[in-house]
Amino acid sequence: MILDWKAIAGLLGVLLAALGVTMAAPALVGLAYGEAEWWAFAATAAGSVVVGAALWVAFRPKEELRVREGFAIVALAWFVLSLVGALPWVMTGVLAEFADAFFEVMSGFTTTGATILGGADTPQIEAVPNAFLLWRSLTHWLGGMGIIVLTIAVLPMLGVGGMQLFKAEVPGPSADKLTPRVTETAKRLWAIYVALTVIQTVLLLPAMSLFDAVNHAMATLATGGFSTENGSVGQYGSAYVDWVVTVFMVLAGMNFALHYRLLHRDWAATNNEELKVYFAILAGAAVLLTLTLWTPTSDVLPAPVTLDGEVVTQEKVDEVTSGGATVGDVETESADRTGGEDIGGGAQAAEALATREERGRTIVHYDGFLDALRYGAFQAASIITTTGFGTADYEVWPPLALVVLFALFFVGGMAGSTGGGVKVVRVLLILKNSFRELRQLVHPQAILPIRLDHRVVPEGIIRTVLSFIVFYVGLIGLGTLLLGVMGLDIWSAFSATFSCVGNVGPAFGAMGPTENYTHVPVAGKWLLSVLMMAGRLEIFTVLLLFTPGFWKR
Repeated sequence: MILDWKAIAGLLGVLLAALGVTMAAPALVGLAYGEAEWWAFAATAAGSVVVGAALWVAFRPKEELRVREGFAIVALAWFVLSLVGALPWVMTGVLAEFADAFFEVMSGFTTTGATILGGADTPQIEAVPNAFLLWRSLTHWLGGMGIIVLTIAVLPMLGVGGMQLFKAEVPGPSADKLTPRVTETAKRLWAIYVALTVIQTVLLLPAMSLFDAVNHAMATLATGGFSTENGSVGQYGSAYVDWVVTVFMVLAGMNFALHYRLLHRDWAATNNEELKVYFAILAGAAVLLTLTLWTPTSDVLPAPVTLDGEVVTQEKVDEVTSGGATVGDVETESADRTGGEDIGGGAQAAEALATREERGRTIVHYDGFLDALRYGAFQAASIITTTGFGTADYEVWPPLALVVLFALFFVGGMAGSTGGGVKVVRVLLILKNSFRELRQLVHPQAILPIRLDHRVVPEGIIRTVLSFIVFYVGLIGLGTLLLGVMGLDIWSAFSATFSCVGNVGPAFGAMGPTENYTHVPVAGKWLLSVLMMAGRLEIFTVLLLFTPGFWKR
């Protein structure tokens, strides 16, 4: 038999049952808030548990999984769980189209954070029942560390090994085990994950409700980006919230194995080469953004686009410039953004912004250095960790700031983190390999191994990294082409594909930080959903299913 489909069905049953158990949480929240939609989660949860248990009893694996089954289970699990997780959305009519529901749930599980909510044909986020808001955050939180890794912790209790699943899901060139037993590794990773989530929740409580704090903490540690507000984190208008979220986004972008070692006072972990490069890139980007955004001026006009998604009318600008009113007296009118989301919520007063026209484009600067640092550091952390939270519309920032953010889209977090993207270690290895090739031209006979943390990196890993980059760029090119055929303009098609493959969420153009994906054609939503899954599972796990050799003996 090429694949042991019975073993695959049995383990998918375990995952389906686990999903059903987690869906009890939004059902209870719906009941607590008196929401009529709670029944959809209860029904789906019950059905998932029953079907999952039946599959496990009927097709329980009798031996250790092979590599093929491991990859097949991981890829199929994310697809099947997203299909089931989308059911409550359409059963209650919160979302009319199943493609929209599937896109939202897949975006959650893959920690992409791209949303179709807030569009012309979809409800605003604040109008969505709390049960669904919690479900969005839960999909982030489960997908962040990996529902497979969570399940690995209990598989040995069921008599099934989990190493093949661990290798297939954990992000990075190689899976980093903390202990010889993969089960113990999974338990310790989740313990750190839960602890950090609880700590962030407590720190956010002074500035928001418990419900909002829990949701934002889960989305942050998963580097997901779903918020309970249309204006994302910026809606709270709090520098305290911005800095707390920034710190925890940075922590979530680190390798969780390093968290474990540092908690056990293994200070040698601070010498990790990838960690140093990660912080160097992050700090460099934050400094560049801050200096680019900071423009001290004594004659500051209100921003045409404020952080709460509002536009200052020309009449009010004329009043200010003519002395008829002060900047603080300016009233704003809501902008009409078809299919768009507001960003922010009074997080910054109009007097903190300066604007000017560059080639017909409004450019926003910040008058205060601390404001520039706050928004620059937040957005740098949000993009490099692929979280996707927003406190500002970065598309109205200066061109250099956009270049910096675009570069961060490619980098991603560290291997072994919950972040997406290429990963810092791969970028580092590519650079090391490129410089080695230059030296090899000068010394053709020299043996020049690549070292990482004073250890020689096997040539097989270097080849794998190079292949990954080729497939990564290829998927972006293919996705851009297909979305272009569906009618999207080239810039929006490219940035949306780039964002979804990298699991970032917000993009540029029609899918920018103040917009959403609701206007993407149905076929495009299915395509982007698959690209999100491919990016989250490190591409190879999904592409293997499309290779003829995978299905041969």
